[in-house]
Amino acid sequence: MVKHLWEEQKADRLPQGAEELVYRSNLIGSDRAVCNWGGGNTSMKTYEKDFRGRDIEVMWVKGSGSDLATMKAHNVTGLKLEDIRPLIEREEMTDEEMVEYLAHCMIDSKHPRPSIETLLHAFLPYQHIDHTHPDAIISICCADNGKQIAEDIYGNRFVWVPYVRPGFTLSKMIAEGVANNPHAELVLMEKHGLVTWGNTSAESYEKTISIINEAERYINERIEEKNAFGGERYESLQAEERRQILAKIMPVIRGAVSSEKKMILSYDDADDVLQFVNSVKAPELSQTGAACPDHLVHTKRVPLYVDWNPQEQDIDALLKNVKAGITRFKSEYKAYVERNKQEGDQCFESAPRVILIPGIGMINTGKSLEMSKVSGALYHRAIAVMKGSSALGRFVSLSENESYNIEYWPLELYKLTLAPAEAEFSRKVAFVTGGAGGIGSAACRRFVSEGAHVVVADLNVEGAQRIAGEINKTYGEGRAMALKMDVTKEEEVQQAFKQTALTYGGVDIIVNNAGLATSSPFEETTLKEWNLNINVLGTGYFLVAREAFKQMKQQNAGGNMVFVGSKNSVYAGKNAAAYSSVKALETHLARCIAAEGGEHGIRVNSVLPDAVLQGSAIWGSSWREERAAAYGIEPDQLEEHYRKRTTLLVNIYPKDIAESIAFLASSKAEKTTGCMITVDGGVPAAFTR
Repeated sequence: MVKHLWEEQKADRLPQGAEELVYRSNLIGSDRAVCNWGGGNTSMKTYEKDFRGRDIEVMWVKGSGSDLATMKAHNVTGLKLEDIRPLIEREEMTDEEMVEYLAHCMIDSKHPRPSIETLLHAFLPYQHIDHTHPDAIISICCADNGKQIAEDIYGNRFVWVPYVRPGFTLSKMIAEGVANNPHAELVLMEKHGLVTWGNTSAESYEKTISIINEAERYINERIEEKNAFGGERYESLQAEERRQILAKIMPVIRGAVSSEKKMILSYDDADDVLQFVNSVKAPELSQTGAACPDHLVHTKRVPLYVDWNPQEQDIDALLKNVKAGITRFKSEYKAYVERNKQEGDQCFESAPRVILIPGIGMINTGKSLEMSKVSGALYHRAIAVMKGSSALGRFVSLSENESYNIEYWPLELYKLTLAPAEAEFSRKVAFVTGGAGGIGSAACRRFVSEGAHVVVADLNVEGAQRIAGEINKTYGEGRAMALKMDVTKEEEVQQAFKQTALTYGGVDIIVNNAGLATSSPFEETTLKEWNLNINVLGTGYFLVAREAFKQMKQQNAGGNMVFVGSKNSVYAGKNAAAYSSVKALETHLARCIAAEGGEHGIRVNSVLPDAVLQGSAIWGSSWREERAAAYGIEPDQLEEHYRKRTTLLVNIYPKDIAESIAFLASSKAEKTTGCMITVDGGVPAAFTR
């Protein structure tokens, strides 16, 4: 049942107008069983002073592209009602005419474009109106006997409106239906949603909640969990087994769905998802169509249902069926577009947004982790609706052509244009070792600033969590993930890449940056010191690169590796035989991988910094004293010593290295591999030759 969240004291302290509407909207949107992500709209009518000091009636309505749960006052649009109301006398009005007309009705041109369903709110004679997409209500509106069910629940208190795409015609039909029913308390829109109202904001909210709960009670009394969706056909695999399988198949799926544009993946094995994918009727129900028009842009008309028996078939059969299924889905989606397209339409990415696998759960795709999870969240709503509709009668959806008209509807596509433009590393996943350190954290921030998702891997997990937390706070939850990883331990490295696959679907860029340094005269270099350098800077770089190479090959979409070497990769540093030798090993290993990776589109390059003291754990260790001793100076003189020995007379900072790392991983260097870039201010002794 939907919880009543209204707090009278809090609401009373709000100024009348946009803030009051925002409060109600946020409460409604906070429960996704009430309103879809990005969908629904709310309004209120007040009197305001115009620029000439006259009292005018203003309707405040949610602006296009915002989400009820998170919208703020700047997402609300104010419109002059006296200019809108006469439109109801018209017989018809195109979408383009409506958008242009409403632009002239706005009280402030800086406000966002008004909601697609603005006229719905304007034509109804109520102060406060809520339009939502509750699971329980859509279950009724998507049942073949929905109108009869509504009569059982609401008697004569509702207006039933046959499906019409949002816009002028639907708004007028709703207004006329309400005007013709003096008992009307709500409007049910076939295959769409609910409209309720009240004289106050609190009354409108309470009416919305009570109407939904009436429907929920009715449906819950008729659902038999054991027989939901026709009953159970398959059993879920154990949680750990599901994770093991997902870690293996998600990079393969990511490669298959990313042939047009890269996708970020997420998975979901919640109880409702498993109940649905394991059910007898899932293959049929999942292909019936979308449960609500709002779902279409993010879930497509249907998901990919993978035919696989988790009790009888192995993972090889699953991989085969998944790849064949994605290929078939793309072909069928392109054919669907061809059958329905209008002049000027261009096919979106043809890959599925939702992939259902018996025994495993649901995998979602999107241009970012956030959008991938939006697709998943909307399909949770679809599952709930199909469950409710099936308990009441038979689940029905929009026709193929009407589904297409919504999916490719210019007014719906406009919402997508409000998202930030895609940047260089959008849709890509970067895995950075030593991510908590100076160079590593700078590289993480640099990638994220241009759209990437990053894995901050470090032995210092607290430091990695701090960096990931800062990134997520700035750029949004899920943009960074912290992992504790010792690069010298094969199992930890393998587990880290499994977790990356489970979280994002795979990896596109790795930065081999984990580091340490020791210094001692050659004859005093111990085997322990030698092995320490070899293990971390040699074996560690090998293990990380090998696991990344495997995952990149599985994705079949190329990849980038950047090794952070050192000036000592090409220069024999004094009293640093172990460190210098293994730094030379690193860059040659990079070239070896580049030679093998070319045919797979995997590029491998190296950056050779020198004397990056800022933010480095290495320089906070005994290395500073050891290097100062090697040069016969005091430790606090080291930074100036390094500056003076460069031809450019500069110090090198983490951001300088991050810039070169980003360049080598970017499209600007797409034809460069096996290369070394020095970022050392110009140390003649280390010039490559």
